[in-house]
Amino acid sequence: MIIRKKFKFEGAHIVRNCSTNRCKKSIHGHSYEVEVFFSSNKLDNGYMVLDFGLTKKHIKNIIDSFDHAYTIWEGESKEFKNFFKTNSERWIEMPISPSAESYSLMFLKLIDHILKNTIFNNGEGNVEVSSVRVHETQTGYAEAFRNDMEMIAFDLGKIVFSKQVINEWEQKEELLNILSLVN
Repeated sequence: MIIRKKFKFEGAHIVRNCSTNRCKKSIHGHSYEVEVFFSSNKLDNGYMVLDFGLTKKHIKNIIDSFDHAYTIWEGESKEFKNFFKTNSERWIEMPISPSAESYSLMFLKLIDHILKNTIFNNGEGNVEVSSVRVHETQTGYAEAFRNDMEMIAFDLGKIVFSKQVINEWEQKEELLNILSLVN
Protein backbone atom coordinates (compact mmCIF):
# COMPACT_ATOMS: atom_id res chain seq x y z
CA MET A 1 0.00 0.00 0.00
CA ILE A 2 1.19 3.54 -0.74
CA ILE A 3 0.26 6.81 0.97
CA ARG A 4 1.25 10.35 0.05
CA LYS A 5 2.10 13.43 2.11
CA LYS A 6 2.51 16.85 0.44
CA PHE A 7 4.80 19.64 1.60
CA LYS A 8 5.46 23.09 0.14
CA PHE A 9 8.31 25.58 0.07
CA GLU A 10 9.31 28.77 -1.71
CA GLY A 11 12.91 28.62 -2.85
CA ALA A 12 15.48 30.17 -5.17
CA HIS A 13 18.38 28.75 -7.15
CA ILE A 14 20.44 28.78 -10.33
CA VAL A 15 20.75 25.50 -12.24
CA ARG A 16 24.20 25.70 -13.83
CA ASN A 17 25.05 23.68 -16.94
CA CYS A 18 21.43 23.32 -18.10
CA SER A 19 20.33 24.26 -21.62
CA THR A 20 18.23 27.37 -20.92
CA ASN A 21 20.14 30.64 -20.45
CA ARG A 22 17.59 32.13 -18.05
CA CYS A 23 17.81 29.07 -15.85
CA LYS A 24 21.59 28.66 -15.86
CA LYS A 25 22.57 32.34 -15.66
CA SER A 26 19.92 33.98 -13.48
CA ILE A 27 18.74 33.58 -9.91
CA HIS A 28 15.08 32.60 -9.95
CA GLY A 29 12.57 31.03 -7.63
CA HIS A 30 9.70 28.58 -7.58
CA SER A 31 6.73 27.66 -5.44
CA TYR A 32 7.69 24.03 -4.91
CA GLU A 33 5.37 21.21 -3.97
CA VAL A 34 7.00 18.06 -2.66
CA GLU A 35 4.97 14.85 -2.60
CA VAL A 36 6.45 12.03 -0.54
CA PHE A 37 5.10 8.53 -1.15
CA PHE A 38 5.45 5.95 1.62
CA SER A 39 4.88 2.21 1.39
CA SER A 40 4.75 -0.62 3.88
CA ASN A 41 4.26 -4.35 3.90
CA LYS A 42 1.62 -4.06 6.65
CA LEU A 43 -0.57 -1.60 8.52
CA ASP A 44 0.25 -0.41 12.03
CA ASN A 45 -1.98 -0.79 15.09
CA GLY A 46 -4.07 2.17 13.89
CA TYR A 47 -4.50 0.50 10.49
CA MET A 48 -2.20 3.03 8.80
CA VAL A 49 0.94 2.67 6.69
CA LEU A 50 2.48 5.57 8.61
CA ASP A 51 0.84 8.07 10.91
CA PHE A 52 1.22 11.42 9.10
CA GLY A 53 1.98 12.95 12.51
CA LEU A 54 5.34 11.20 12.36
CA THR A 55 6.24 13.10 9.17
CA LYS A 56 6.03 16.37 11.11
CA LYS A 57 8.97 15.40 13.27
CA HIS A 58 12.03 15.43 10.98
CA ILE A 59 10.81 15.11 7.40
CA LYS A 60 8.88 18.38 7.57
CA ASN A 61 11.92 20.09 9.14
CA ILE A 62 14.18 18.98 6.28
CA ILE A 63 11.83 20.09 3.51
CA ASP A 64 10.93 23.32 5.33
CA SER A 65 14.66 24.09 5.49
CA PHE A 66 14.41 25.11 1.84
CA ASP A 67 11.55 27.57 2.41
CA HIS A 68 12.63 31.14 1.69
CA ALA A 69 16.18 29.91 1.29
CA TYR A 70 18.71 30.11 -1.50
CA THR A 71 20.10 26.75 -2.59
CA ILE A 72 23.77 26.97 -3.53
CA TRP A 73 25.56 24.38 -5.65
CA GLU A 74 28.97 23.61 -4.14
CA GLY A 75 30.49 24.00 -7.61
CA GLU A 76 29.82 27.76 -7.59
CA SER A 77 32.75 30.13 -7.19
CA LYS A 78 33.90 30.85 -3.64
CA GLU A 79 33.02 34.53 -4.14
CA PHE A 80 29.46 33.69 -5.25
CA LYS A 81 28.89 31.28 -2.36
CA ASN A 82 30.27 33.76 0.17
CA PHE A 83 27.93 36.48 -1.14
CA PHE A 84 24.87 34.42 -0.27
CA LYS A 85 26.28 33.12 2.97
CA THR A 86 27.05 36.69 4.04
CA ASN A 87 23.84 38.34 2.82
CA SER A 88 21.20 35.73 3.60
CA GLU A 89 20.40 33.94 6.84
CA ARG A 90 18.69 31.03 5.08
CA TRP A 91 20.77 29.05 2.62
CA ILE A 92 21.62 25.43 1.89
CA GLU A 93 24.73 24.30 0.04
CA MET A 94 24.34 21.08 -1.94
CA PRO A 95 26.94 18.86 -3.61
CA ILE A 96 24.70 18.71 -6.71
CA SER A 97 23.15 21.41 -8.87
CA PRO A 98 19.69 22.25 -7.46
CA SER A 99 17.38 21.05 -10.23
CA ALA A 100 13.97 19.51 -9.55
CA GLU A 101 15.55 16.14 -10.38
CA SER A 102 18.32 16.71 -7.83
CA TYR A 103 15.87 17.86 -5.17
CA SER A 104 13.75 14.74 -5.68
CA LEU A 105 16.78 12.45 -5.39
CA MET A 106 18.19 14.34 -2.41
CA PHE A 107 14.87 14.34 -0.53
CA LEU A 108 14.43 10.65 -1.33
CA LYS A 109 17.85 9.83 0.11
CA LEU A 110 17.40 12.08 3.16
CA ILE A 111 13.94 10.73 3.98
CA ASP A 112 15.16 7.16 3.47
CA HIS A 113 17.96 7.88 5.94
CA ILE A 114 15.55 9.46 8.45
CA LEU A 115 13.18 6.47 8.24
CA LYS A 116 16.05 4.02 8.73
CA ASN A 117 16.95 5.90 11.91
CA THR A 118 13.40 6.16 13.25
CA ILE A 119 12.24 3.87 16.03
CA PHE A 120 8.68 2.85 15.26
CA ASN A 121 6.61 1.60 18.19
CA ASN A 122 3.06 1.18 16.93
CA GLY A 123 3.32 -2.08 15.04
CA GLU A 124 4.48 -0.49 11.79
CA GLY A 125 5.74 -2.77 9.05
CA ASN A 126 8.71 -2.13 6.82
CA VAL A 127 7.97 1.56 6.15
CA GLU A 128 9.90 2.96 3.20
CA VAL A 129 9.84 6.07 1.08
CA SER A 130 8.91 4.70 -2.35
CA SER A 131 9.28 7.94 -4.30
CA VAL A 132 9.51 11.71 -4.01
CA ARG A 133 7.88 14.01 -6.54
CA VAL A 134 9.07 17.64 -6.71
CA HIS A 135 6.84 20.06 -8.59
CA GLU A 136 8.89 23.03 -9.72
CA THR A 137 6.00 24.55 -11.67
CA GLN A 138 2.31 23.77 -12.09
CA THR A 139 3.09 21.96 -15.33
CA GLY A 140 6.27 20.07 -14.52
CA TYR A 141 7.75 17.82 -11.88
CA ALA A 142 10.55 15.34 -11.32
CA GLU A 143 9.94 12.09 -9.48
CA ALA A 144 12.69 9.91 -8.02
CA PHE A 145 12.00 6.28 -7.16
CA ARG A 146 13.97 3.95 -4.89
CA ASN A 147 15.72 2.38 -7.87
CA ASP A 148 16.90 5.87 -8.94
CA MET A 149 18.85 6.52 -5.74
CA GLU A 150 22.16 5.60 -7.35
CA MET A 151 21.47 7.64 -10.50
CA ILE A 152 23.84 10.29 -9.19
CA ALA A 153 26.38 9.71 -6.49
CA PHE A 154 26.62 12.32 -3.77
CA ASP A 155 27.32 12.29 -0.09
CA LEU A 156 24.33 13.46 1.96
CA GLY A 157 26.81 14.55 4.62
CA LYS A 158 27.99 17.27 2.23
CA ILE A 159 24.67 19.11 2.43
CA VAL A 160 25.33 22.20 4.53
CA PHE A 161 22.46 24.01 6.25
CA SER A 162 22.94 27.59 7.43
CA LYS A 163 22.97 28.24 11.17
CA GLN A 164 19.59 30.00 10.91
CA VAL A 165 18.00 27.03 9.15
CA ILE A 166 19.30 24.65 11.83
CA ASN A 167 18.19 26.95 14.65
CA GLU A 168 14.61 26.84 13.34
CA TRP A 169 14.40 23.03 13.44
CA GLU A 170 12.14 21.51 16.04
CA GLN A 171 13.90 18.75 17.98
CA LYS A 172 17.15 20.14 16.57
CA GLU A 173 19.55 17.95 18.56
CA GLU A 174 17.81 14.72 17.55
CA LEU A 175 17.77 15.69 13.86
CA LEU A 176 21.41 16.80 13.98
CA ASN A 177 22.26 13.43 15.50
CA ILE A 178 20.39 11.58 12.72
CA LEU A 179 22.08 13.67 10.04
CA SER A 180 25.50 13.12 11.62
CA LEU A 181 25.01 9.40 10.96
CA VAL A 182 24.98 10.13 7.21
CA ASN A 183 28.03 8.58 5.55
